[in-house]
Amino acid sequence: MFCIKCGKENSDDAIYCQKCGTMLNAAEEETRVARRNAAALPEPASAGPETTLISVRPTLKFVIAGYVLAVIAAVLFAALLSMTTIPPWFSVIAGLAFLLVPAYFHLRQRLVRYILTPAMIEIDRGLIARTTQNIPLRRIQDVTVSATGMQRLFGFGDIIIDNASEDGGKVAIRNIDSPRSFADELLKQLRRTM
Repeated sequence: MFCIKCGKENSDDAIYCQKCGTMLNAAEEETRVARRNAAALPEPASAGPETTLISVRPTLKFVIAGYVLAVIAAVLFAALLSMTTIPPWFSVIAGLAFLLVPAYFHLRQRLVRYILTPAMIEIDRGLIARTTQNIPLRRIQDVTVSATGMQRLFGFGDIIIDNASEDGGKVAIRNIDSPRSFADELLKQLRRTM
């Protein structure tokens, strides 16, 4: 950029002439300042899905124990049937049927997911028919962590959320590992929304 008074060539981002000190073109200066300020502004937030802070599912500790017991029972059952005149392939199939019980409970546990976002708690249930329950954080009145003696022994528990819904409902987040950490994060988000 050239100075309009003395003709000295200056850098494009210079405000004053290096030789005579005259303010360079005021209209160009306004454009440069606007360009600099626009570059300093943060990018607009995307309209994508809300950020997930914590996503938990019910614990699988008892399901794993169920699988272990089912395998032991299947082996014992197959061994007992092999001592009879029943064909061995039938005893193996009958023994594998014991695994259906823990598999059913495993599937049931995996079909429930609890998601904490900065604005709400989402509870997703189901496989084919899916239900999503949204609890806005602004409606939550009380958060209680409870654990029976057995739950405390194995490190999981329940969270009871009392919300200000029309039916005065309480929502239970059942059998999650480390319920205290989920409740602490929930309470932290509640303080931010107040």
